[in-house]
Amino acid sequence: MASPSTWFRYVASKLEYSLSLSRKSYGRGQIMNADRLDTILKTIFIGKLTFLHCNKGEEMAPTIGTRGGTLLVRKIPAADPTRVYVGDVVVLKDPMDSDKYLVRRLAAIEGYEMASTDENDEPFVLEKNQCWVVADNENLKPKQESYDSRTFGPVNMTDIVGRVIYCLRNAVDHGPVNNSHFSVGQDSPVLAMELDVDEMKKNHKE
Repeated sequence: MASPSTWFRYVASKLEYSLSLSRKSYGRGQIMNADRLDTILKTIFIGKLTFLHCNKGEEMAPTIGTRGGTLLVRKIPAADPTRVYVGDVVVLKDPMDSDKYLVRRLAAIEGYEMASTDENDEPFVLEKNQCWVVADNENLKPKQESYDSRTFGPVNMTDIVGRVIYCLRNAVDHGPVNNSHFSVGQDSPVLAMELDVDEMKKNHKE
């Protein structure tokens, strides 16, 4: 049973999300001004702040396991440096194929200076709305096997669709994902209210 403070923080999170989502939809012309309140109320009372995502591959081991896992992802309708933070594990559109999604760790955001251990690579500064994502698996060769920003370069923060808050690697190995301490605090009420391990197990594929 969730405490009153957890309920309050969860409702506040839903309100913040619904406002952000309605602004995004309105800005894209997907809803009319008269429909914004209806959209906000539906999101608060019916919608969820998370979705399940099945991730395959070893790029994010050991965080997500060597064979991947079933992930609980918090939705982020408009990613920016106030909503996702360096150290977060995020789901983003594959920059090489927008119909696919990647799971990577956010390593740097706009304003960070990027320098390479390769002397042939010139240092540069990430521009506004740009970010740098990397795979967790240190056993992979950076530019050949990791398939991250070391391969395809900076990505737009708007390509981030969510933050991974829980991972089920198998039926007995599951738990919260190690994100930045800012995100852990923001996501704790969402995790308390929307985590359903049994549902994750049903959707898990070995």
